[in-house]
Amino acid sequence: CVQCRLSLDQTWHPEHFFCTHCGDLFGSDEKDGKPYCSRDFYHLFAPKCSGCGESVRENYLTAANGTWHSECFVCSDCMQPFTDGCFMELDGRPLCVQHFHSRQGTLCGSCKKPITGRCISALDLKFHPEHFVCAFCLRQLSQGIFKEQKGKPYCPACFNKLFVRLKCYSDLTDWQIKILCKEIDVFELENI
Repeated sequence: CVQCRLSLDQTWHPEHFFCTHCGDLFGSDEKDGKPYCSRDFYHLFAPKCSGCGESVRENYLTAANGTWHSECFVCSDCMQPFTDGCFMELDGRPLCVQHFHSRQGTLCGSCKKPITGRCISALDLKFHPEHFVCAFCLRQLSQGIFKEQKGKPYCPACFNKLFVRLKCYSDLTDWQIKILCKEIDVFELENI
């Protein structure tokens, strides 16, 4: 008949040419032999973007256990795209290298850059070995002993010059000297 339409390899009466879900006219989208308008087809059956939650139609990528619009695949902390193509995953969310190490507590306490090899743990922070230095003379504190003053590390010589008067230093007991001297832990972080 003149009023019938051919779609989905079938002939349809005009009164039956509607979306199974919303009842509007449908295009050429179908699932399990049932017709759908494009809006409902993508809403109901297309994968959802892990970034914005909207349906993914084209130009997408799969990473970090999800499907993403390319413009939605950004660092979960700073919302910047991965311009170098490198990202890290933590708890199912993509992160840039800087924010991954920040969340892991593996940024150097001095230069604020990621630590991936040997590190020194002191003052409740981690340091690249070459960045753990005396706050006054800037010599590397690699011998395992330093003294702390207001959250800063000092080699014993600088600490004594700056903070201990020599005449009263001899009055300190062994346990008071041990309190002033703190040992540092050197260990290897796993390559992340």
